[in-house]
Amino acid sequence: MFKLSKVIDERSLGVVTRTLDSCDWQDGRLTAGWQARQVKRNEQISSDDPQLQSLRKIVTEALLQHPAFVMAARPKALVPPRFSRYTAGMTYGDHIDDPVILGYRTDLSLTLFLSDPDAYEGGELVIETASGTEAVKLPAGDAVLYPSTAIHRVDPVRSGMRLASTTWVRSLIRDTAEREILLDLDMARQALIQQNGSSRELDLISKSVANLIRRWADD
Repeated sequence: MFKLSKVIDERSLGVVTRTLDSCDWQDGRLTAGWQARQVKRNEQISSDDPQLQSLRKIVTEALLQHPAFVMAARPKALVPPRFSRYTAGMTYGDHIDDPVILGYRTDLSLTLFLSDPDAYEGGELVIETASGTEAVKLPAGDAVLYPSTAIHRVDPVRSGMRLASTTWVRSLIRDTAEREILLDLDMARQALIQQNGSSRELDLISKSVANLIRRWADD
């Protein structure tokens, strides 16, 4: 699991939330798989809404321009983002994301929070990990990236309104452990260049990163 801060700036966030106010919302179960449909109780923007494409463009461009997302996810393709709304009593019970969505293999799932935590009670995204469960409720504009293999849920919203956008990533690096190795190396590279600038040691790490990507890339 990897938390991303300030995926979209305040101006873009304002555009998105104002646009969502006037969108056509429908039962979220219409886009769920047969099993998830049994536990999904939320609303999503209709695929026919003329404003959907512009919203997707804002989120997709913001993600692809966010250095930490690119470094952690190594995206090869993104599923067009979806937008959800939860009001009091709505929830999305334990489920696993579909392995293929719109022809894309889903390696990573991402939730972008569009409502501030104090705008609603409940509504935590709860993700099962090897070390237990973790409840995530981030500031508006922040996101969490997690393996699509993880069982997760959205706890019931008790009051207020929870807005979010969700997308899925087909990664250039399919294996989770390999992505983690590359992420660690990239973080080490950043620390070294901040501390010492360019160096022979940094060049060797950069060489190793490039060669590992050549070896592991799922192209």
